[in-house]
Amino acid sequence: MDIGARLQLVRKTRGLSQRELAKRVGVTNSTISLIEQNKVSPSVSSLKKVLDGIPVSLADFFTQDLDIGLPDNPFYSADELPDVGNNDIHYFLVGQHRPQRQMCILREVMPPGSDTGESMLVHAGEEGGVVIAGQVEVTVGDQVRVLQAGEAYYFESQVPHRFRNVGEQEAVIFSANTPATF
Repeated sequence: MDIGARLQLVRKTRGLSQRELAKRVGVTNSTISLIEQNKVSPSVSSLKKVLDGIPVSLADFFTQDLDIGLPDNPFYSADELPDVGNNDIHYFLVGQHRPQRQMCILREVMPPGSDTGESMLVHAGEEGGVVIAGQVEVTVGDQVRVLQAGEAYYFESQVPHRFRNVGEQEAVIFSANTPATF
């Protein structure tokens, strides 16, 4: 998915210049330009910060202007789970086109050494997940724990948090959060 082109389209659709968006977000307009040219790949938290300046949710950013398909179908094959991640982490979203979706369900695939970013994530709602494979260091506030396959987490999302694959193999997490952030 071309995040840069999508950001430019959403920004222009809302009638914002790069300079105005940068001012709203508190970054330089060259930062916005670099993202739109795909010369910089923002972390999830950085992208959310930019989108808050438009304003548009992560969910709307990744799903607007796409074919809607059949929202009444409750089943999804693996190839119907779009990758809404960026950088090295892959977030495969369940139910992308479900109207008024209230939760976000993801199959997260983290290569060794991948990280959600140095900036801690903070947003409304709750989130939880189960590590299916690998080792994931989860930081929630001042608590840090390395979770192994079969272990889980659940917390309020306004507490600053971060995820890192600290193992030598790919880590897989099944997670859910409310409200839907992708």
